[in-house]
Amino acid sequence: MASITLTAIEGLPVIRQGDNLGELIARALEKMALPPVDGDVAVVCQKVVSKAEGRIRRLDSVEPGALAKDFAARWDKDPRMVQLVLDESRRVVRMERGLLIVETGPGWVCANAGIDESNLLADGYAALLPLDPDRSAAEIRAEIHRLTGALVGVVITDTFGRPWRVGLTEVCLGIAGLEPLCDMRGYKDLGGRELHHTVIAIADELAGAAGLLMGKADGIPAVLVRGYRYQAREPGEVSAKALIRDANSDLFR
Repeated sequence: MASITLTAIEGLPVIRQGDNLGELIARALEKMALPPVDGDVAVVCQKVVSKAEGRIRRLDSVEPGALAKDFAARWDKDPRMVQLVLDESRRVVRMERGLLIVETGPGWVCANAGIDESNLLADGYAALLPLDPDRSAAEIRAEIHRLTGALVGVVITDTFGRPWRVGLTEVCLGIAGLEPLCDMRGYKDLGGRELHHTVIAIADELAGAAGLLMGKADGIPAVLVRGYRYQAREPGEVSAKALIRDANSDLFR
């Protein structure tokens, strides 16, 4: 029977700026007697990538402007956090009822530019999204390959809401080694009808599955996925930005 296994990568230390995530993941898998093999996928949460890359800001270093102060006062928010969101955004999609939905520099449309204060082990700090998650994924993949010889896929995830569904889910922010989308257009369904619109967000599905093992309070920042057969790609050939819907076809913007 076809099967896919997901295994929490345990034993990773508290991540700090400058840490080599690929090396730490490879060493943790070695200690677990679970060496990676070609075709595995390492799913890594954004927060530890941001920590390793120094994408952490002290809130007392942020000087809020007039817009941030006004919005924060109206909705009982921290004006420094509001200013950070504005600084990380290239466009405000919605700014009302205490909610800030923005488009980030890379093009992600999400709440608060993906910034949050959870799991930083100290008050007064906020984690920003990595500057280039695809590059981060490629670096992790290269380090795992250097240490183990295995060619794995890497997916970097974050938790997003969805405009037409209740609840949060993990999505792919960065990718290396595998195609993020599976284009089924031109294939036939069981009734022989040709598919015209079916494009599956494989990277998001892998992210969501791994998220079941990466709870906010579980201390598990990475998961090894084994058994999923995917289209392998070299770094530079793919980008998680392929998952962003073009503005001209996005009815929710």
